[in-house]
Parts: sequence; C-alpha cells; structure tokens
Amino acid sequence: MTFKLGVSFRTTLPLDLSQLPELDSGRYHSIWLPDHLVSLWPDSIWTPEFTDLATTSPSPHRFMDSLAVAAALAVQTRNTPIATSVVDTVRRHPAMLAQTALTIDHLSGGRFILGLGSGEMENTVPYGFDFSRPVSRFEEALRVIRLLWESDGPVDFEGRFFELHHARLDTEPFEGRFPPIWIGCSGPRMLQIAGRYAEGWWPVGSYSPEGYASMLAALRESAERAGRDPAAITTAAFMTCLIGDDDEIAEMVRAPLVKAFLLQVRGDYMRERGVAHPLGDDWKGIHDIDPGALSRDKLVDFLSRVEPEMLLAVVPHGPPKRVAGIIQGYMDAGLQVPRVLDYGGMAGLKFGARSPQKVRETEDELIRLVGATG
Repeated sequence: MTFKLGVSFRTTLPLDLSQLPELDSGRYHSIWLPDHLVSLWPDSIWTPEFTDLATTSPSPHRFMDSLAVAAALAVQTRNTPIATSVVDTVRRHPAMLAQTALTIDHLSGGRFILGLGSGEMENTVPYGFDFSRPVSRFEEALRVIRLLWESDGPVDFEGRFFELHHARLDTEPFEGRFPPIWIGCSGPRMLQIAGRYAEGWWPVGSYSPEGYASMLAALRESAERAGRDPAAITTAAFMTCLIGDDDEIAEMVRAPLVKAFLLQVRGDYMRERGVAHPLGDDWKGIHDIDPGALSRDKLVDFLSRVEPEMLLAVVPHGPPKRVAGIIQGYMDAGLQVPRVLDYGGMAGLKFGARSPQKVRETEDELIRLVGATG
C-alpha cells in the first residue's frame, strides 16, 4: 500500500465527537482507539504540584471502553476504518472478542480492524487478572477467534487457557470478509506469531529506524515460513515525539509528566542509544509499569534522576519539519502508516493547546516529503 497517516481518538472523558468529520474526511488511513483501564501517566504525580493538567481533569484514568466507543464511531462515520490499538487477550475472552469484532464490523460496513496485543501489567495486575504466560495465552486466543469465525456449526476446543464445548458463532462476516487482525508487538516470539496471523502490525515501545527494520524483517520471515505474502501485512507505528523549537523542547523535557515517559522505555534500548535508564538496563519499559508499586516517593526519586539528554536520546524532537524528516527515516525502513503523537502536550496546558496544530504541521510536512520522494 502507499503511505497514509493514522490518527488516534482519545477514549477518555470528556469524549469529543466533534472531531469526527475531520477524522473521517479521507485524510487518514485509520482511526486508532487505545484500550486502557488505567493510564500510563502515574496518578501519584497527577496533581497541581506537578502539572497544571490536573487542574482541568481530576484523574488521568477516566477511560471508556474502547470497543463500545468503536461501535459508536462505527455508526457516526462513513469512510475511515476504525482500529483498536490494542485490546489485550488477558481481560477479554476470545469468544467475546470474536463476536464483538463481527458486530462492530457490521455496524461500520466492513471498516473495523481488530487490533490485539498480549497485555500490559498496569491494565491487568491491579484487577486480579492472571497475567502469567501472556504470549502463550495470546496465541491460543488467536486460534480460538479464527476457529469461531471460520467454523460452520458448533466447535470443540481443549486448550491450555480456553475451552470450547459445542460452542458456536453463527454470525456471518460482513460481505463475506472477516475483520482484519492487527497485532501490536515487538518481542521475538510475538513477531513470529504476528507473521503467522496478522494483516497489520505496529511495534510497542521505543525503537530506532534500524530497530523497526529489524523487527519488520523478523515479521516478514515468519510470514514467509507460514506461506503468507509478507507484503500484504500493513506496517504501522506510533511516532511519539516532542514537537517544538529548541526553547520549547528545553522546557518540555523539564516537565514531570514528560520525564515520566521514560517509564515506558526499555533500559536496553536506552543503553543502545548511549544513555543509562534511571531504573537500570533490565527495566522492561511499558511491560514493567505497575501503578500500585509506583508510589509518590519512588516517582519523585525517579524524576530527580531523569536528565534532558536521556529523553532527547530516545524521543524524536524538534520543529515540525525536523520531526517529519526523522519519521521519513522510519518510512525508509518500511513504515507505511505512521501516527504522529506530540508528547510535548503533556508538558502543561499551554503546550497541550498548541499540540494539535504542531501535529497537523508535522503531518503536512510528512505528506509533502513522501509525495516528493515516493
């Protein structure tokens, strides 16, 4: 496929449906809906002491159910595909995922993308979900979804995590085509699974263009071994950036919530970029975040050890033209559908107010660059 932009739709309160006409205008390849119970921003520093964003929202965790929101968007849009980014297979049973995906696909006229992942600690452990062996659970869930979609009549299945006994899902796919499954992952084993099952893929966490190309190569190799066409797998990515001039960037990297972004970054990746992670090389990034274990004192200590060069080493940054040029490097590595996210908006209300325009300018420059070279 040719290059096209992805765009996220916030699933937190207050829900802003006024932007849907723009998102459905044809500018974007797909609308991506995050699926969370809690935010990656720690609530222990979501206070006016640390950020003025806390003066307009009492909590960073006001999430609505992404699949319910996807159904609402399905009937209020007409053109742009709608994707979950991503639903995990720990909190939701695959039979329900199979049924819900078909439902939203019918509501949208065949525009639903079922984005799946193996799960994260912060959305599972606090609620008592069994987060052991998430990758094995994930692969088995994919098998169950496909089995229910593709079988005629009742089916039986005896797995390690799931069982079906004379189970059936007779809802036919919209116009004979099942919703595409996109998989969010970066680890070697998950990339192998994605190569066997996915119609689309985006990596998780932080990565360089070289890292993106390496993961994509592993994905495509797995697809080839499975007898699939590797080129048929759409490649996407969340491009988390700090967008602004040098003075703005210097202010952003001092903001507590921006510093806290490093909780999502793996220690070994930071080491590759020439800086040490405040929590050590073994820190697993987004998969190690446990909100209950991140007390205020621990976070204050963590933030005190975050230096600006740490953030600048792992986050693309600069004015829109410079950031677009950096993203183009990822496209040279195989990226087709980038979603530009300005993390500088987390530096405070004044940055958040300007963030949408900065993202728009970055997107426009990326369109110009790719149009000029593609």
